[in-house]
Amino acid sequence: MLHRHPFLSLVTGGYLLFVAWLTLTPQPIGPDQQDLILRALDALHRHGYAESLDYGRLEFLANIGLFVPIGMFLLLLFGAGGWWAAAIASFAMTCGIEYAQRYIPGRVSDERDLVANGLGALIGIAVALVLTMPATLRRRRRRRLQRATA
Repeated sequence: MLHRHPFLSLVTGGYLLFVAWLTLTPQPIGPDQQDLILRALDALHRHGYAESLDYGRLEFLANIGLFVPIGMFLLLLFGAGGWWAAAIASFAMTCGIEYAQRYIPGRVSDERDLVANGLGALIGIAVALVLTMPATLRRRRRRRLQRATA
């Protein structure tokens, strides 16, 4: 799988390193960054935008967004028939991250992150399945024709 798709493997590895850096290093968001996020949310609320969005919901959505590419990359590496392997690998990855965060200073392990990350990965898998569906159907049709003529 990795040797057949070296560029995709490289991009996937790079993104996984980014996610590891973001989730497994101590305290990624300091008070200054958190204050900036809260001020941006307050400005949106004052202008009538995203009024139901608070810091907790924004963090949940960010966790979903972080794992959408992981679901997509893993599906592309495993192939459309391996969607279940991409889902299991994504969930195992988020479980590993949440377990490791228990022992990292300034990090908080949260069950909601398991839900958000898993949901993000499933969304990514679904998007990748839809985007690759035409090519998958063409390959299946070609295989059926080859079997019929053989």
